[in-house]
Amino acid sequence: MHGIAPVDARSNLALLDHRIDVHFARRRPQSAAAADPVATMQTALTASHATVWRAASDEWPEQLAQKLSEANIRHLLLDSARTEAAALKAALPAQLKTLDFDRPLEEWKSELFTGVDAGFTVARSGIAATGTLILAPDAGTPRTVSLVPPLHIALVYTSTLHADLHAAVHAERWAEGMPSNLVLVSGPSKTSDIQQTLAYGAHGPRWLWVIIVDDLAGGMR
Repeated sequence: MHGIAPVDARSNLALLDHRIDVHFARRRPQSAAAADPVATMQTALTASHATVWRAASDEWPEQLAQKLSEANIRHLLLDSARTEAAALKAALPAQLKTLDFDRPLEEWKSELFTGVDAGFTVARSGIAATGTLILAPDAGTPRTVSLVPPLHIALVYTSTLHADLHAAVHAERWAEGMPSNLVLVSGPSKTSDIQQTLAYGAHGPRWLWVIIVDDLAGGMR
């Protein structure tokens, strides 16, 4: 009897990857996400009950500051070390206070859960087809910033938008080394656990604001 040749798992995986690549390559030219990722991102986020708008790179801080004032936001959690946070702080009115996540959670848990109105993050990238933000939490902007405050505000650049998850995985080379922690956010927190009634804010932010900042050559269309 002839022995059965051992299966090369790597060859099978490579073949599977190739088939997946071919599948997405065939469908992507016809997809709206590939043709106009910004518009697709806006539509998908709006459908998920997020508030989303486009802004020029030099205009979004004042626009956001005005919206925060109108929403009566008094305490905003952010990472002051980020360039975007510094730009936003310069535009904020005096009565709006900013806080950094610069101490252990145990030292200010009560204040964080009851006194912070909003958290500001900068997304690593976005997935247009599903209106998904890809967040990469770190020491300055841990997961808490986008999870605990009732309002999550996220900034995402047009240059980082991918047509779909497959495109994101390839462009960011996840196969070469998966990130240790990525958070994918598609709209505000929602659940229908109780009597199949859709409710927002039960397990996270009740509201999500997304600013799509146009950083590509040519500016906003």
